[in-house]
Amino acid sequence: MPLHFLVDGIGEPPVWERGGAVVLTGAEAYHAAVVRRVRVGERVTVGDGVGTWGGGEVESVTPKEVVIRVADVAVLPAPSPRVVLVQALAKGDRDELAVQAATELGADEIVPWQAARSVSRWDAAKSAKGVARWSAIVREAAKQAHRAWLPAVTAPAGLGDLVARAGQARTLVLEPTASARLSDVNLDVDDPRDVVLVVGPEGGMAPAELSALQDAGATLVRLGDTVLRTSTAGPAALALVNVRLGRW
Repeated sequence: MPLHFLVDGIGEPPVWERGGAVVLTGAEAYHAAVVRRVRVGERVTVGDGVGTWGGGEVESVTPKEVVIRVADVAVLPAPSPRVVLVQALAKGDRDELAVQAATELGADEIVPWQAARSVSRWDAAKSAKGVARWSAIVREAAKQAHRAWLPAVTAPAGLGDLVARAGQARTLVLEPTASARLSDVNLDVDDPRDVVLVVGPEGGMAPAELSALQDAGATLVRLGDTVLRTSTAGPAALALVNVRLGRW
């Protein structure tokens, strides 16, 4: 499979056309030229992270600029319904592992959540660095997975933010003691509302958090008879949701 790259300045789709040139600059050009060692004439794909997708051949390569001559162009629609992962902050790199896998598995938005029992705590300074770190992980994982749409990483959410979402979206809270199985939940693909998966920290969610989310309309679900780590619960749930929504 060809290597995939993202143009810098994600947010405004560039005007691409067959026969035109897409130019990689900055860190992406350096990554393509020095790390991935692309060569003139090599077939690659390139996207802008917001639906525009092109395929073509590398025309010139330097560490500061890589030019790709576009042969094929497509504009792909945004996924609908969207799948959102709310990932509780966790110690070590467990939350980052979840973010990486969730991106590869198709999450459309990732929300950091400082749950009551989260060992890791983000103050204002750490929040900015944490969101930047998660965004970098998402970008690299999206390239690895050849995704046309780059998942957004939001500012850290509090319980009040999740309660507000639960009133507007199909919110499924992963809770090992729940009576309902995620695999039994009916997910109507024609329902345009987001499907929100909420994953707690290593110590589980506090009873007050579970009650607040349930009162707001969320459904507590379990994945099976075992208890998964916070790093694996979200990706496992995403796999099931992908099947139920017909993505896989």
